[in-house]
Formats: sequence, C-alpha cells, structure tokens
Amino acid sequence: MLEMRPDCERCGAGLPADQPGAFICSFECTYCALCADASDEHCPTCGGELLDRPTRVGGALARNPASTESRFKG
Repeated sequence: MLEMRPDCERCGAGLPADQPGAFICSFECTYCALCADASDEHCPTCGGELLDRPTRVGGALARNPASTESRFKG
C-alpha cells in the first residue's frame, strides 16, 4: 500500500490523497505536477521515473488514511 505522502518534497505544496496532481517514483518520493515537470519527470532525490500517483478515496481512504508526515525540508 502506498504511503500517500501529504506534500511535495521540493516545494511543500499540499497533495491530498483524494485528488490528482501528485507524482511518485518507485521509492514513493512525492512531487507536485509543477516540480515533476521541472525535473522532466525524473525524481530529483533518487533519479527514478516519476509517474502519476493514484488517488485514494471514500472508504479506502477512511480505512487507510494518508500519511501526515511532511517530507518537505523547506
């Protein structure tokens, strides 16, 4: 199960689990669309490919809430 990190690791933008717009790599590094585009869809942390993160909604989100731990170092 994906951790569903709450924010972009580069700029700190909020990335709610129930909304599109987040991008992740195979290590679950998480970025907003603007930061993913700026890095040409390659993870600035590990170099992996950034892909659209799926959303988690309804009962699935209630049973398995998104992480609240921020990864933004600001």
